Amino acid sequence: MIFEWVVYLFLAIGVFFNVLAGVGLLRFPDVYTRLHAGTKCTTFGSIFICGSVILLGLKMWYQGNVNGSVLAIHSAVALIAILVTNPTGAHALARAAHRSGVKPAGAVIDELEPKKEQPKPSARRKPSTAKKASATKKEVKKK
Repeated sequence: MIFEWVVYLFLAIGVFFNVLAGVGLLRFPDVYTRLHAGTKCTTFGSIFICGSVILLGLKMWYQGNVNGSVLAIHSAVALIAILVTNPTGAHALARAAHRSGVKPAGAVIDELEPKKEQPKPSARRKPSTAKKASATKKEVKKK
């Protein structure tokens, strides 16, 4: 009895966070916050949904059904794949959006924007060279 309630609770939490991710995708203003909602919430929701399936598979296996162990193992592998690929994919998409010039909504400062390069001190004209050049021009005019 308590086991079923735990499984239902895990399923409810997982569905809640997946629905929350869908709402975030519709409501948030830019690609960065949408990625945040889409990956954080679906990853967290998937942890609970896969957890409930793993619990059910382990219960089936304990009762003598061999298919329960296969169900638990497949769900665990799927969970590991989700935990690795969701954040990695979101990072790649956010990086591509930033490199494409997509600005966050309402952002004032972009700390990832490359700084404008200042001219190097060696490339600047030295004052002594400028004086010598003007002196040689005056000498040429006198002659």
